[in-house]
Amino acid sequence: MPTHSETRVVPYSSEQLFDLVMDIEKYPEFLPWCIGARINSKSKNDLEADVLIGYKMFREKFSSRVHFTRPKEIEVEYLKGPMRHLHNKWVFKDLKESQCQVEFYVDFSLKTRLFESLVDQFFHKALVKMINAFEDRAMGVYGAKKR
Repeated sequence: MPTHSETRVVPYSSEQLFDLVMDIEKYPEFLPWCIGARINSKSKNDLEADVLIGYKMFREKFSSRVHFTRPKEIEVEYLKGPMRHLHNKWVFKDLKESQCQVEFYVDFSLKTRLFESLVDQFFHKALVKMINAFEDRAMGVYGAKKR
């Protein structure tokens, strides 16, 4: 079961980072291996979405429910797809001068042992690449800022 947690300080506000993460339908524009994303339903503090992940001949869709408290927290609950479970959480804390501390956590396991052993081999590198993609997206959307 791959698990990862990370805390970073970025030169953007909680509001900006929250909006960036919640813009799920834009994920295919910047997130590695994300080739499709759709919000199926949305209420005041929840939404359900499908994300299509692809790499070479591998394509899998997974559905999740996203609980959110603007602009502080986003929590992802896995509904269906190729995984046994997925728990993903983002926490945003404003600091001084438009800086934000971002806490990121992900824990998941796949249904098939073969895919899980493949994922274990490149999990950390892939995750760092995805987290960096969010930072790069923030720079593209909000501009480069000093830390």
